[in-house]
Amino acid sequence: MYYDVHTHAFHPKISEKVLSQLNSHYGVKATGTGLIEDLLVRADKAGLDKVIVHTAATDPAQVIPANNWSIGLQESDPRIIAFGTMHPDYKDPEKEFARLERNGIKGLKFHPDFQSFFMDDPKFYQILEMIEGRFIAMFHIGDKLPPEQNPSCPIKLKKILQNFPKLTAIAAHMGGLYHWKWVVEYLAGSDVYMDTSSALPFMDRNLLDEIMKKHPREKILFGSDYPLYDPGESMKELQHKLKLTDSELEVHLSSADNLLN
Repeated sequence: MYYDVHTHAFHPKISEKVLSQLNSHYGVKATGTGLIEDLLVRADKAGLDKVIVHTAATDPAQVIPANNWSIGLQESDPRIIAFGTMHPDYKDPEKEFARLERNGIKGLKFHPDFQSFFMDDPKFYQILEMIEGRFIAMFHIGDKLPPEQNPSCPIKLKKILQNFPKLTAIAAHMGGLYHWKWVVEYLAGSDVYMDTSSALPFMDRNLLDEIMKKHPREKILFGSDYPLYDPGESMKELQHKLKLTDSELEVHLSSADNLLN
């Protein structure tokens, strides 16, 4: 089974607005439309069996609508695995976690930078205590601010892994967008998954090589960050940049099986 573990899809009413916001923040013009139909066509063309679709509530009022969207997506097509979301300021997270479990949701996406909280906030630690050993946690990590100023960073994630040893975590963007020298120091070689989304075009070659040497290949999962990038083109880039054989590429495409099953 081949997976793209890091994708996004949006309701048709908001897709254009979201793509504009992403372009403004990251300076990257989206390849796709952001619609689930476009994602599935591209995933099929790339030979992928499953896509994991993420959403993140930027305020507490968005938690229920965002999770309703995720539940509906997952029920709409067997190729879709949807992760839910939670905000540290949401008043009754346990009730919502139970609802997500009843609806077969296996993971949660956290984007501290967009959700406006720091990863070491005690309120967020309370959320992590509830989900440890229960949900997979996908973390956006990194940005252009240095670790001490940025809401997310490899150092903060390392502390989370130490405090919650039963937490199954994925650090997006090869462990931390623009924070790769700290990924080498704090995350590479530890018990955390990373994904390849929105990382390879921006990484220093030496840092990429150091991470690949230190971190188990089966814990580096393929992710495209659709709609910013096309899954098929991202697969080609991964294979070319790391000089992977077809069987080595398959490791990155299929290792999510161990995570999800």
